[in-house]
Amino acid sequence: MGILSWLVVGLIAGFLASRVMRGGGSGLIGDIIVGIVGALIGGFLAATLLNIPDAVNGINLTSIIVAFVGAVILLWLLRLVSGRRR
Repeated sequence: MGILSWLVVGLIAGFLASRVMRGGGSGLIGDIIVGIVGALIGGFLAATLLNIPDAVNGINLTSIIVAFVGAVILLWLLRLVSGRRR
């Protein structure tokens, strides 16, 4: 997956995750970073738990869903560690 694909999927997943988790958002760069890290987490979980080896593989609905789930998990973990409640 190319760098542009990672940026687009990361932006979409990070934006959606910040809305679902009722956060104020982290801005454009923050949402992209959350989405990209979420894609890595979601891809790892999909490969490990669901035996889907290449879940994030371009700009498509499956990649966005996997990255979104990973981003939600990331935001949840960050709030758990920081103790911030909303």
